[in-house]
Amino acid sequence: MPSVEKSQKKQAYFDKVGQLAESYPRVLVVLADHVGSKQMSEIRRSLRGKAILVMGKNTMMRTALKQSLSKTPQLDKLIPLVKLNVGFVFCLDDPTLVRSIIMENRVPAAARQGVIAPRDVSIPAGPTGMDPSQTSFFQALGISTKIAKGQIEIQSDVHVIKTGDKVTASQSVLLQKLDIRPFTYGLQVMDVYDDGSVYSSSILDITDEDTISKLTAAVRNVAALSRELGIPTQASVPHCLVKSFKHCAALCLDSDFKFKELEKMLSAPAAGVAAAPVAAKAAAAPAKKEAPAPEPEEEDDDMGMSLFD
Repeated sequence: MPSVEKSQKKQAYFDKVGQLAESYPRVLVVLADHVGSKQMSEIRRSLRGKAILVMGKNTMMRTALKQSLSKTPQLDKLIPLVKLNVGFVFCLDDPTLVRSIIMENRVPAAARQGVIAPRDVSIPAGPTGMDPSQTSFFQALGISTKIAKGQIEIQSDVHVIKTGDKVTASQSVLLQKLDIRPFTYGLQVMDVYDDGSVYSSSILDITDEDTISKLTAAVRNVAALSRELGIPTQASVPHCLVKSFKHCAALCLDSDFKFKELEKMLSAPAAGVAAAPVAAKAAAAPAKKEAPAPEPEEEDDDMGMSLFD
């Protein structure tokens, strides 16, 4: 009987995973290292109504996906991602929103011996709150200290752990004595599966504003290159037409010729205000006055006689 009940639970799990994979094609593959049961239940509660978190043994998860390949062949791209301590988050809402909720649910943790450090850890200079009898402990670790006001004081900042290093026993004990919990743990989003496409979770950092700005810059570059080369394209033609219209409008403002588009522009309140000074300047420009002819210099009438004659 126990084996029958166990097989029924397995089949129920396979049916659940297969149904979710067929109904919700957007899946976040999450790594669950160092995540406890209490934290997992908090994450499930925060995702309620937005996503469904499913954990399980890798062999059972692969089997569930393989049983659904007949209905959803693209799931074969998801099977290779089932490795290490991973789980699936089937997204009912936008994957970006779901990931942000997952990243918010992180808890501080102590640096335990043998754990790979996810970040650098430093101890700031200053009082430790420890009595002078433990000075030898700091000396064994090569940390310079002094006694101040009846307690041990670290003289300068100490870089204890580097990212990617294993935490040693002495490092773990030191941080525990100082009551420092340097690490935070939670579900880590590794990959995103989107109806047969698989990409890194870093793609979710790209916002709509980023996409629009990149496309706008690309269109601007195409238009500039097309105008420089004299090759009309869909991006450059609007700019060429606007420039041609400006030339026509400037030419007509200096003459009596008008055309419908120019009259419409001049009749518009905003455009009329902008164009009025130009038109007024062109119409009211005074004609250049001819310079008066220089008056002939008056010659001294000396009656043909010189003062020195």
